Amino acid sequence: MNFQVEVKSPEDRQLEDWVAKDCHGLNFFDIDSSLQDLLTLYLPDDLRAHMTPVYQRLGAIAGNELDDLARMSDRHPPVLHPRDARGRNRDWVEFHPSYREMEKIGYGEFGIHAMSHKSGVHDWPEKIPPMAKYIFQYLFTQSEFGLMCPISVTDTSAMLLERYGSEIAKQKYLGKMLSQDMDEVFMGAQFMTEKLGGSEVANLAVTARQENGEWRIYGDKWFCSCVDAEVCLVLARPEGAPEGNSGLAIFAVPRHLDDGERNGYRIVRLKDKMGTKSMASGEIIFDGALGYAFGDVGAKPNPGLRQMMDQVSMSRLSHGVRAAGMMRRCLNEAMMAAKTRDVFGEAILHKPLLRRQLLKLMVPTEQALSMVMHVANVLHKAEQGDAAAKRLNRILTPLVKFRACRDNIAVATGALEVRGGNGFIEDWVNARLVRDAHTGLLWEGTSNINALDITTRAIAQTGAHEDLAADLTERLQTTDGLPGQFVGELVGLVDRAKSFAEEIATSGNETLARQAADALYHVTTASLFAIEGAALGQAGGDASRLLLSRLVIDTKLRPHDPLAVGEGRFEIEAGNYLLGDAAVPLDVATDLLRI
Repeated sequence: MNFQVEVKSPEDRQLEDWVAKDCHGLNFFDIDSSLQDLLTLYLPDDLRAHMTPVYQRLGAIAGNELDDLARMSDRHPPVLHPRDARGRNRDWVEFHPSYREMEKIGYGEFGIHAMSHKSGVHDWPEKIPPMAKYIFQYLFTQSEFGLMCPISVTDTSAMLLERYGSEIAKQKYLGKMLSQDMDEVFMGAQFMTEKLGGSEVANLAVTARQENGEWRIYGDKWFCSCVDAEVCLVLARPEGAPEGNSGLAIFAVPRHLDDGERNGYRIVRLKDKMGTKSMASGEIIFDGALGYAFGDVGAKPNPGLRQMMDQVSMSRLSHGVRAAGMMRRCLNEAMMAAKTRDVFGEAILHKPLLRRQLLKLMVPTEQALSMVMHVANVLHKAEQGDAAAKRLNRILTPLVKFRACRDNIAVATGALEVRGGNGFIEDWVNARLVRDAHTGLLWEGTSNINALDITTRAIAQTGAHEDLAADLTERLQTTDGLPGQFVGELVGLVDRAKSFAEEIATSGNETLARQAADALYHVTTASLFAIEGAALGQAGGDASRLLLSRLVIDTKLRPHDPLAVGEGRFEIEAGNYLLGDAAVPLDVATDLLRI
């Protein structure tokens, strides 16, 4: 996170030099010391060495070309053309050239959508594992959030098609969905939401009928992102199937038929969204569109919703990654403004109250980064057949989606405030970051939906909180370099959070579901910070994450009296190191923990 900034002396400044700088023009990988440190812990050495130059290249593009293209695309949103010159229904979406250039970067140059499905991307001999893939999303999203939706859903649609799709659909579409050739790549989408049901998918009314041996789709989908995708996965109810979740099935629906003609559905409107304006979301009416069924549609129950939940889980993790990336950009912008804006004779970075506010932006930003790196690592183990990792993934994924996406809003708003009135002006990136941050709350389940998934399913039905607590406890107790008393406190907090969440889940007390999810998230990230800080410090690196661990405990897991001044010495001392440019040795960090 730390980066050096050249600031002119007051006597050498022009009027415009008094306006705080932004981060445009920087390399977003090179300035991210937190990410570089964590890569040494979460990536195998050979993979890290191979990918670091690629990350550096994307970091440079994200801070320069991609940043420019994203600003332009946000100002020139897509336009729907319903008919051609002859009045035929040939609806098509017109994108600004800047959006198409961003597609070339995400799909073509970096292959973010394909790297988990085929070997050879960036010359890596195998499929790139999740903890390496998500760094690409993390860096890309620091400049452009909107396009990451099509990139991510192409990735997850290819996953579902490969796992569950019919052989004919795989032959027709899978290869093109994984292509990096912009002249042939098929972008993917998933269309689920209807007027009758958003989160309550049991109400979905779009139907599928067998006609002359083919499945035909009928009905109205209300919110469809990546509306112009060449292959959309549609959740529909086959004619005669039972009501409720058990009657749903997935169909791969191409935009164009084999003869080049349009399939039987129309884009009837684009949504005028608050954020992600660069990407086209809209409404679709299916009128006999050809679809290819996933699995045995006649099974009882149909497997469609269970299959689609694989996509939902992956998309939730992707949203956590996007939130982590956006928070990093927000924190960097806040630090840049604080270092280059003078008030009353000094940079505002040195003002005590602002230093406290910057720490409040830093803690959730670092929490999200540690969490997504850890969850991606657990996901990789789960994909290799590790049963314990699968159980952990069941609770970790909704946890990161729930809290990181909520924190993103507060961090984006706080960073805007640090920049002041300029942050409210669309010339600067802050306003767009605030608008886009709200998207993460809504896609793939609201905060309530994710909190209830954690308590009523992951905990009450699966017992995944027991696996989480056991994993954290073992990690803490086997990490060298951690003070014993600090380990004891963390282990005690893990046990209390586990018991509290279990009580909420088993009692059916839905009103405290968010509080239970918060507790689990904070003990998880506090533990990860401690483990990471000790490991980095033992290796002679920066142990500052130990200080972040203590800040999470103090601010999120300990009781406090809002009408008492309290003891603020640790926060001040820790802030002096965390807001500085130097690494924190392990012995210094452990000494500070005793304050």
